[in-house]
Amino acid sequence: MGPTHAMSGAALWLAGSAVADVVFGIDQSSAELVVGTIAVSGAALYPDIDCAGKVTENKGGSTVARSFGMASLLVAEVVERLCYWFYLLTKSKKDKKRKNGHRTFTHTAVHAALMGLGTGYLAAEFGKPAVIAILFILTGLAVRGLLPTSVNRHGWIITTAVALAASYGMYHLLPENRSYWILGLGMGIGCFIHILGDIITKMGSPLLFPLPIKKKRWFDVGGGSGIKAGGKEETRVLLPILTGVVVLGMFYNLPEVQQLIFGSPVTETAGEVGGSR
Repeated sequence: MGPTHAMSGAALWLAGSAVADVVFGIDQSSAELVVGTIAVSGAALYPDIDCAGKVTENKGGSTVARSFGMASLLVAEVVERLCYWFYLLTKSKKDKKRKNGHRTFTHTAVHAALMGLGTGYLAAEFGKPAVIAILFILTGLAVRGLLPTSVNRHGWIITTAVALAASYGMYHLLPENRSYWILGLGMGIGCFIHILGDIITKMGSPLLFPLPIKKKRWFDVGGGSGIKAGGKEETRVLLPILTGVVVLGMFYNLPEVQQLIFGSPVTETAGEVGGSR
């Protein structure tokens, strides 16, 4: 579900930015909008870091686990084992038996909130050095999710190279005199939209952990009659719809389209949030 997760993150950020602009007058520069969209796209893949596959053989694993080759596979292996052990320590008698940690703690609202707060704190406290490191990781995940065919053909090296170049460029595009808590918001939203995407699949996701539901601490919300991951409903219906939303969002934010809609030239001030038309 890598492409669908990434596209859902991009679609949500663009749609949310449009609503924030029209309803609340929160205006973003083109640079800020691009950075936010890419960051949320990458963050929408991140929760699958708990799916490592056969790390010693460089086989299997989720899209995010394979983004940076053996390095990300090793991280995924560690995260999956930690999540599995945490599941064993916290599960109730009604919770099902598991053989791995996939779709456990990283697929909860608690984890999404913690990642959002942690990312925002690092970006705000340490400034651009932390920002470029965060953008490097999230851009790599976004590239892997949005361009799976090209990346699979050329391997993880192309992902790393593109992520490094793009994050360095975005680092210079971002304004100096503002807080970078926006990255934390993007990370939290991306993780949360990933969980919502998994909820509509047959497996579901433990969104509300640790709240006990039906005497289960790891109750899977959704699932059952949901869509099959990678099935026709996802690839032929959901993904094209999300792609359409992203395309519309990109066109909406073009200065020419803005002028056509609002009837006056749109002045863009880089880094100025909350501007008016």
